[in-house]
Order: sequence, then C-alpha cells, then structure tokens
Amino acid sequence: MGYRYVVIGAGRQGVAAAYDLARHGEAEQITLLDRNAAIARAGAERLNGLLGRQVADAAVGDASQPQMLAPLLAKADGLLSAASYRFNLGLARVAIGTKTHMVDLGGHTGIVRDELALDREAKNAGIALVPDCGMGPGMNVTLALVAMDLLDEAEEVRIYDGGLPEDPKPPWNYALFFSAEGLVNEYEGEAYFLRGGVVTPIPALSELEELEIPPLGGLEAFVTSGGLSTMPWTYAGRLRILENKTLRYPGHAHLLHGLRALGLFGREAIQVGNNLVAPRDVLISLFNWALTDPEARDVCVIHVRARGKVGGRPAEARVGLLDRYDPETGFRAMEKLTGWHAALVLSLAVRGEIPPGATPIERALSGDRFLSAAPARGWAIERDVE
Repeated sequence: MGYRYVVIGAGRQGVAAAYDLARHGEAEQITLLDRNAAIARAGAERLNGLLGRQVADAAVGDASQPQMLAPLLAKADGLLSAASYRFNLGLARVAIGTKTHMVDLGGHTGIVRDELALDREAKNAGIALVPDCGMGPGMNVTLALVAMDLLDEAEEVRIYDGGLPEDPKPPWNYALFFSAEGLVNEYEGEAYFLRGGVVTPIPALSELEELEIPPLGGLEAFVTSGGLSTMPWTYAGRLRILENKTLRYPGHAHLLHGLRALGLFGREAIQVGNNLVAPRDVLISLFNWALTDPEARDVCVIHVRARGKVGGRPAEARVGLLDRYDPETGFRAMEKLTGWHAALVLSLAVRGEIPPGATPIERALSGDRFLSAAPARGWAIERDVE
C-alpha cells in the first residue's frame, strides 16, 4: 500500500517533484492540480509516460481558494505546494485541518515564519509541515549542514548557489528557469545574514564579489533575498558568520542596478497613458518575454565554504554539487534540485521520519540523511576539508 500525494502547480518544478515522489516516495497515486486544466493534463501525461505506469492524474483547482481544495487534500497523505509563495500560508492552514503532511517551495521568509508559527496546530493534527524546500532556500541550507558536520566546530558558513544557462547569451547571460515573479522577489528587499552572530538585514543586490567555481570558471556573486530561510535565526549565537549569495555570469548585477535605478522594482502604480501600472508588474512581464527560452539547458551549482576547527586547529570544509539538464527525462537541473529536494522532504514526512509540527528545513532534514538519499537521484556531493 503506497501513499497518495497532491502536487499543487503542474509546471516545471511541480512535475519534477511528482516524478521524484513516484520513483522514491512509494506513491500509489499523485494528483497534479493546476488552475489551468490543459497544464494539469499535460503534466500528468508526461509523468505517466516517463514512468511507464499510470500513477498520475490531473485536477483543476485554485491555490488562492485553499478551502475549496480541502476535500481533495483530506484523501491525501502528503501535499507539495509548487504554487506561488503568496498562497502557502492558506494552504498550510487547510492541510492542518485535513491532517495532510505538507511541504512547499517557499520564497518569502516572512510567510515562512508565519507558517512555522502554526507549530502547535500541526502537532495537534499529527502532521509535519516543512516550508521553504527546494534548491535555495532548501538544498543550499542542507549542504551547509553537510559542511558543518565536517568540522568539530563551525564558526563561519558562506553559501553560493545559482542556476545558469549552459550557453549564455548577452546581454543578460541568463535564462528564466523558474517563475519571473520569484526571480524579481529575490532581487528586491533584504536578505538576513549572521554578522557577529547576530541576525542582520543586508540589502539585495549588494556586496558583489567575484570567484572561481570549477568547471564554470569566473562568476559573480551578490546578495538576494530569502536564500537562507530561517537558518539565521536558528543559528544566531552559534555561528559568527552565515551568508548566502546568488551566482551569475559576470555583468548581470550591473544590469539589475540599472533597472532598479529606473524604478522598475517599484510596487506603487504610475500613470502610463490612460492606465495605472505598477513598474514591478511590467518588469515581471519583461523578464518573462526576454528571458524565457524553452530550449535553454541549464547548469546548477551549490558551493559551501565553512570555516572552524578540527582537532582544535583552524580548518575549512568545502562542499559542492553541480547538476545539469537531463536529456533522458527532459528535466532541467533547476527543476530537479528544486522539485526533488522538496519531494524528498515530503516522502520523509509521510513515512514518519519527520516529527509532527511546523519544522524549519534546517531541522527537518539532516546532512547525513540527505547524503544517504543523494546517490539514488544521481547527485554526487563533493566534500573536502583543509
């Protein structure tokens, strides 16, 4: 007897997550739900074709009306939300009511903290609720734990991650591998780091640096919002430095600063002809138009450097993962790292390996447990201590 899953959002990451649940999550049935019936059907058909068995079906629903989804969720063991972060708090409340384990792809630290405030309700319902899974936040935090485990005492942790096109095209040298709304959300606001052991807000697009990441060569890294999720609060006073920067090909940050100087990240509507338009909405539409390339193949990298002590002596641990587009399944690296990490966490939840309650990702999935699951997914984790 297997498990029944519902995946909300039948786009890129949602289908990839469902694939992992079918292969590694003992899935008896997976319902791919989307507000667009054609997208839901296409996702289910693709999944069944890849797997060679009928495990997925399609459903139509709207994540913005979570109560309408309660009858479906009541029949499911686990829910994976690949919908916009704006809907996850409402979905979490419904999942508690239907006693359905839930994970989501997060994307907004404030909403994630609101979800974690539902800890008592989740415990009373007997379900595990783990927000902010995926590549980053999510797997980047998990690999930070792997690096910290290589040291007797960790003091500083620096994480670099990003999804990049294998064949970059100027001027952006970037392609869109997840939602444009999510991308713009990362480029604005503040990130939360640990500086001197204290949670400290750092402006997005700041602190540009250059570094070498083999085999990709020279890249640039800069601050984006939300990449560490709640890890800074969990490790406040335990780590002196904790930070996460996004990797891009050189020159990308300079272009973003130009867009910001023009006011294109603004949320307040301005007059354009006879219409009121929010510049941010225009930017999201422009990114969708200019950066969407269905043929683009990607490479994703997560690189962690942790400094501390081993045997009483200073040491640095380095942990890395590089993944590429898979021509056999058609999944991009971003889809695999994002969807499969979330699916792994959900499969642990339904099996009872994550205790009931609302648990941050840095406590829900240990480095060792992730390392044991990585080989089956084709992930080779590089580890080294100097």
